[in-house]
Amino acid sequence: MNEEHTDDGVRLRDANIAAVLRELTSIRADMVDGIAVLRQRLDPIHPNYRDSARNLLHYLALRRRDLRPLQLRLASLGLSSLGRAESHVLATVDAVLEVLHRLEGHPWNPSTSQEKRIGFDDGKRLLAEHTNALLGPETSGRGVRIMVTMPSEAGEDYTLVHKLLNQGMDCMRINCAHDDAASWARMIEHLRRAEHSLGRSCRVVMDLGGPKLRTGPLEPGPAVVRIRPRRDVYGRVTAPARVWLTSEATPCPAPSPADASLPVSAAWLARLRTGETVRFTDARDSQRTFTIVDITDHGCWAEAIKTAYIVPGTVLCLDRKDFRGDEDRTPVGSLPPGENVIALQQGDLLIVTRDLKPGRAAVLDSAGGILTPATIGCSIPEVFDDVRSGESIWFDDGKIGGVVVKVEETQVLVRITQARVRGEKLRADKGINLPESPLQLGALTAKDLADLVFVAQHADVVELSFANTTQDVELLQQHLSRLGNRQPAIVLKIETRRGFQNLPDMLLTAMRMPRCGVMIARGDLAVECGFERLAEVQEEILWICEAAHVPVIWATQVLETLAREGMPSRAEITDAAMGHRAECVMLNKGPHVVSAVRVLDDILRRMQTHQTKKQAMLRELRLAHWLPPEPDTALEKCSDA
Repeated sequence: MNEEHTDDGVRLRDANIAAVLRELTSIRADMVDGIAVLRQRLDPIHPNYRDSARNLLHYLALRRRDLRPLQLRLASLGLSSLGRAESHVLATVDAVLEVLHRLEGHPWNPSTSQEKRIGFDDGKRLLAEHTNALLGPETSGRGVRIMVTMPSEAGEDYTLVHKLLNQGMDCMRINCAHDDAASWARMIEHLRRAEHSLGRSCRVVMDLGGPKLRTGPLEPGPAVVRIRPRRDVYGRVTAPARVWLTSEATPCPAPSPADASLPVSAAWLARLRTGETVRFTDARDSQRTFTIVDITDHGCWAEAIKTAYIVPGTVLCLDRKDFRGDEDRTPVGSLPPGENVIALQQGDLLIVTRDLKPGRAAVLDSAGGILTPATIGCSIPEVFDDVRSGESIWFDDGKIGGVVVKVEETQVLVRITQARVRGEKLRADKGINLPESPLQLGALTAKDLADLVFVAQHADVVELSFANTTQDVELLQQHLSRLGNRQPAIVLKIETRRGFQNLPDMLLTAMRMPRCGVMIARGDLAVECGFERLAEVQEEILWICEAAHVPVIWATQVLETLAREGMPSRAEITDAAMGHRAECVMLNKGPHVVSAVRVLDDILRRMQTHQTKKQAMLRELRLAHWLPPEPDTALEKCSDA
């Protein structure tokens, strides 16, 4: 009986081996045949990437079918499930096929195929070589590079650049959407000086702005200044509001930070004395006072302990016993208009116009009903030629979502479908995303082409924003070729659904140059693909790029709270650790960016001993030593008692 069970088990195993062998042999044939069909795509590839391009095509052929059932059967036989094959696809498949043939009792020799394959060590070596060429040599003890976006202050403050480089910055990123060529040159000058001082090298990466699809301007908001003292949780004033009073005729800026600056009559200003009280009725008809605390040659300082709203024409009156009429009064002069916003709720209608005429909030009737919907312009109105009814539209990094309900000659009508229950505020110059619309926007703008003159002369790497098609990549390559022999490397910023879908094709085009890379620009990408899909999408980008041996930059909101506020969230630490699977992690600017570089450096060093790409590194686990060899007798006695 036992022998019968054994025979059944052997027959089942043999049948499983035979089935797996047939399927994997078929997969290998597809991989090899796919290269033959696409061989013409390999001819323009730069020699540095020719083997990598072949491996990419092998990987794409492998992933055109659902491998999960096959993976389970391979695992049941104790064989590789192909789960870490990205950088050496054909070699992995051949290794499994060789074992399967041996299990069947006969050797396998694939020498009849002339298809060149990348060995297990070759894939790792090629990715390391390409990373070094693009991002510079690795820092001792940390393989993943750190890229830092420069604030405007880096053009004036050498010390900031020195600190960033000293803390571990490997790549200086300059965003061409901000500052100008003179400022960029000073940033690079500071970097070269810091490199010489510290004996470290750092690559210069310049990011072309690309076509920024944004909301247009809004009508000026009301000219009103809110003056508010600081209070504790009990509502008690902890610090009065500081108000700078200056001459309306010859205004002077406040010599130190002020909560408000009010232009007033010079004659009235000259009558002020320290300790005096100024009374007024604010815009809410509330009675308020200032106390004069300091008088200077250019103006006076006053303090307020109650919140007040000041508008042009608000009358300030000295509180004196010897009241002299108009001499003791002054109206507040002109005030700058405040920022305007459009308040939007789910169900609201928003009109997006094709011009940049200042937009405005909805006009309401006395009962709060909408008489005229809110309107706002668009920075690139021609995109609406590609928009159709029923397609989604998002504003302000996905904070506000809607559906296009009608496309007219001069405007597009949008029904708001996504907003917080309490509503959202839409401002000028906020991003617009149209993920379902086939936008015919080129990646290079007139400004980008002008900036390329400086970039080609000074940058080691140029980042192509909103890379969507092979034509975008080819156009950048052509312009760089015209600008001289000094060819910076190209990084494709994947930040749209279209760019993600065309990534393999764009990679084969980028690999015509000796150096290239990919940035996962997770901000716009999350809006375009859906926040719930971002994790899945960034995984696929990592896999495709590893198969092509192309370095990846993990970007957007990494340790953002730390860089901006000085303290990271727990989720940010985990996110930064996940970035270790890329070849570079990018930090954005912020007041505490130096601390962010230091923390990121520490995280990446620690993660290096635990994981490389998708493979867990089984270093000695200290936790494994912490189990007591024998039960604690004291605890046993307590339990018995």
